[in-house]
Amino acid sequence: MKYENRTKLRDGRELVLRSCTPDDAEALLKVFIQTLGETDNLLIYPDECEYTTESEAQFLKGKQDSERECEILAFLDGRLVGTAGITAVGTQIKRRHRASFGVCILKEFWGLGIGEQLVRACIDSARKAGYIQLELDVVADNARALALYKKLGFEEYGRNPKGFLLRTGEYKELVYMKKEL
Repeated sequence: MKYENRTKLRDGRELVLRSCTPDDAEALLKVFIQTLGETDNLLIYPDECEYTTESEAQFLKGKQDSERECEILAFLDGRLVGTAGITAVGTQIKRRHRASFGVCILKEFWGLGIGEQLVRACIDSARKAGYIQLELDVVADNARALALYKKLGFEEYGRNPKGFLLRTGEYKELVYMKKEL
């Protein structure tokens, strides 16, 4: 699925959003692994990442060729600083109206509005792909993310009190959210 947009950030710099290509695999994998180490709000730890440049290139080729899924890259001053993507919940009749999405941004670029632009790009892409509902789960103590999702029209529909188990032994509650498109 193809996506491209340019927008100004809060600090006046131009953010370039575009869909991925297999050639982005190495840079994307590097950013993804770095973001995994910068927060406990993502699904895995960096040392649990089993992706290779080759497997990432195959993944990105699938997203590039898909009519209903995408991976969107965020570039600031020519540097890859974040990514987001939408994935079909299912292809069967009962679930093909739903998509899920995720976002990750390098920590040094938090607070500039990149997350909002990536979420807006996911919403736009999901609509264009014909989805009726866009879903995500977010760690309950991630106040900034929760505020952003609510601002963009997502609503909570449930919680999982032990959604994440950290290596420290601490559980993190997950909030399930959705947006009708």
